[in-house]
Amino acid sequence: CSSLAIGTTTGYRLFSLSSVEQLDQVHESNEIPDVYIVERLFSSSLVVVVSHAKPQQMNVYHFKKGTEICNYSYSSNILSIRLNRQRLVVCLEESIYIHNIKDMKLLKTIVDTPPNTTGLCALSINHANSYLAYPGSATSGEIALYDGNTLKTACTIPAHDGPLAALAFNCTGSKLASASEKGTVIRVFSIPGGQKLYEFRRGMKRYVNISSLVFSMDSQFLCASSNTETVHIFKLEHLTDSRPEEPPTWSGYMGKMFQAATNYLPAQVSGMMNQDRAFATVRLNISGQRNICALSTIQKLPRLLVTTSDGHLYIYNLDPQDGGECVLIKKHSLLGSGKMEENKENDLRPPLPQSYAATVARQSTVPSTSTMPGYSEDGGALRGEVIPEHEFATGPVCLDDENEFPPVSI
Repeated sequence: CSSLAIGTTTGYRLFSLSSVEQLDQVHESNEIPDVYIVERLFSSSLVVVVSHAKPQQMNVYHFKKGTEICNYSYSSNILSIRLNRQRLVVCLEESIYIHNIKDMKLLKTIVDTPPNTTGLCALSINHANSYLAYPGSATSGEIALYDGNTLKTACTIPAHDGPLAALAFNCTGSKLASASEKGTVIRVFSIPGGQKLYEFRRGMKRYVNISSLVFSMDSQFLCASSNTETVHIFKLEHLTDSRPEEPPTWSGYMGKMFQAATNYLPAQVSGMMNQDRAFATVRLNISGQRNICALSTIQKLPRLLVTTSDGHLYIYNLDPQDGGECVLIKKHSLLGSGKMEENKENDLRPPLPQSYAATVARQSTVPSTSTMPGYSEDGGALRGEVIPEHEFATGPVCLDDENEFPPVSI
């Protein structure tokens, strides 16, 4: 969550998200029009691009050099692409291709997958746990979990009754969140076992299309956005684990009786009782537009980022202690226009209360990037981790000339 890639009618753009006030454009390319997929390998110079002009072709570029590394063509339109330091995954409607990202060789083709018209799939960013999740059924919410390292099926998770709409791994690949097309319930499962860990209710009044599901880097929060104006942030915690032993009062006794009774109720009913409300929310000024969210730490404070399909980036402050309504602190235009408008709008916003800044700045609340699990954008090796030699290849993907494998920040 340290950089943002957008595809436009004229090409694509890459931005750095290291500052709230300033949006730095890292690269812009107008060589290929109508780009609808652009994926960047963390903060390296490797980008994968697909355009409407050639929807069956994947182009891999080294954008700093302005050179094409390779391109591959497939039998049908490319619907989505996912990548980590180990694997590059190309998802078509009824098949999935897994490449070794070090030399771009095709390692595995998963054929005859259930019809997946949206190209829904998720790949863990932690290359030590290169798990791939995709719909195991077109009619039910079954998740197929595949091990991208061993190239074997790991398990099948019966996640929802209806078809899947969203999937997301946490940064270590140890948890998987899912939502169905109804969009009312979000569930979190352990990986690779598939046990249900959490269940959150987004709302009961109306069905929504969840377009974005994302964990925070420390896996404490899960964000869900949809085609409505509300973004929900849930906190992953077991309240019962942290409560002190209750005194032998009548209310405490009845509470224990109620908890015990849930063990004898039907699963559907007892599950309802275990669901939590959103920890924090955001009310967008727009609805009906596709958007993508991210939970990130920028300038040492936790932020919620929302990018909308009309070309805007909204940055909110997230209070990790008390939650509640998140405060909009900055709006950026991604298309190079509206700068005067955004500055004027931000000048009218009241300053944040000091108590909030003091709360979120606590070291215990906001882990430093050096203690966060998994990989950050500047590469696992910079965290003291050793990348095994066998993971490097002498194939056509040559980023080591700039010490970019593992990738480094720009």
